[in-house]
Amino acid sequence: MAIMTAVFTALILTVAFVNGWTDAPSAVAGAISGRAFTPRTALRMAALCNFLGTVAMAAINPSVAKTVYGIASFDGDRRVAICSLCSGLVAVIFWALLTARFGIPTSESHALMSGLTGAAVAASMSFEAVVAESWLSVMTGLFMATLPTALLAFIIYRLTTKAFAGQDRRGAMRYFVRAQRVSACCGAFMHGAQDSQKFLGVYLLGISIISDRSYGDMERLPTYAVLICASVMTLGTMMGGMKIIKKVGCDMTSLDSAGGSAADTASSAVMAVCSFIGIPAATTQAKTCAMMGVGMSLKRGTDPRIACELFSAWILTFPVCGAIGFILSYVALIFLK
Repeated sequence: MAIMTAVFTALILTVAFVNGWTDAPSAVAGAISGRAFTPRTALRMAALCNFLGTVAMAAINPSVAKTVYGIASFDGDRRVAICSLCSGLVAVIFWALLTARFGIPTSESHALMSGLTGAAVAASMSFEAVVAESWLSVMTGLFMATLPTALLAFIIYRLTTKAFAGQDRRGAMRYFVRAQRVSACCGAFMHGAQDSQKFLGVYLLGISIISDRSYGDMERLPTYAVLICASVMTLGTMMGGMKIIKKVGCDMTSLDSAGGSAADTASSAVMAVCSFIGIPAATTQAKTCAMMGVGMSLKRGTDPRIACELFSAWILTFPVCGAIGFILSYVALIFLK
């Protein structure tokens, strides 16, 4: 059991690291595109804000962690349960590295929940392992992070440009550069606040299986777990996936500071709402859709080819990660018998 505990801990930390490496770049892509930050400065800022967001939300409202903690049922033999949990985490790492290879920002959150659910189904060979209430929250978060976020960004950008229509563009852009620096910090903060909760929820799920102790109330998250998760995500963020930054911030649509600020504000607002009501939503999808929403107001618009590529990857995340988690769990359990 000690070996499985070590393997599980290593895997959940790897997933948190990969999340910081792949998701945080999309959080700062707009700020880099609008030249509010240089790439190196943007990643350092995102790393700091990720850390602060993780710690703050863990202390204020860990409701997202509670939702993810109950995403699937891992009842029965402890060895079988922890082996299945590890299989689900391997599925997440595989999918994240594969999509990052092509510069596609996908949601490790959805990969995580799909992989774990597929693994849990394999462990029990029953769909009763799926917790419908938690998955309803996931689907709600998927909806909120896409169309509403895009529309909110579109509205904010249109209102902002109308409000500053009579002013000198160069002077207005200096204001928006400063505004985007603040909004980008908020976006990175909410990335840490939202995504870290998912990994903390899974970590506590694994510890509860190993120690036979329930953490379901989630009244207070262990301080050591919060600090470790925050540190690992921060390290991953500082590594930064430049391919993702280029695809989202330059190739998909190129925004000025006004557009980037609107996109950051919209995505941060939606993520804040989701975090406080316990809905696990994808920060990558929220930020990308917000940039698409602003792009609808621009003549150059959004590259439809890249948009289709991103949406296809987001849709495939659920069945692919679920299937990988199921297969890995099924094979691993054969060797356990």
